[in-house]
Amino acid sequence: MSTTQTRHRAVPLLGHLARLTQQRVELALAPLGLRPRHLIALTVLRDHGTPTQQALAAALSVDRTNLIGLLNELEGAGLVVRRRSEEDRRRHFVELTEQGSQRMVEADAALAGVEDEVFAALDPDQREMLFQLLTQATTSHVVDCAAAAAEELALESC
Repeated sequence: MSTTQTRHRAVPLLGHLARLTQQRVELALAPLGLRPRHLIALTVLRDHGTPTQQALAAALSVDRTNLIGLLNELEGAGLVVRRRSEEDRRRHFVELTEQGSQRMVEADAALAGVEDEVFAALDPDQREMLFQLLTQATTSHVVDCAAAAAEELALESC
């Protein structure tokens, strides 16, 4: 047997873990009126400030049409606001509201319960190591809102 045939493959396990986690996350977020896609957008806003809609679309890897629907839901719930740019009336910035920040605190508490359940077999050091490894593995797949905004400005000046 070659080494590639005997090596452990993480992808099938990650897929299985993702399905288990997704189900539990959806159940935990439902009482808060959130869905996973809401949580991802709110997390980006909390962690990266106030991007333009276009930069947020890039950070979330969604097209602008889907982003508008998502923002309509979040704005309707009072979790975000869109503000028109003073310099360019066509550009809108997206900002997390105080209510959105509070909902994130509630979501974090709900997700802590999910993590306790899903990762019950791991001790605290192993959980921290898993977090660090997942962060490292996903770093190259995360779009920086600031970089996306700078790219947006560069494209508009052409």
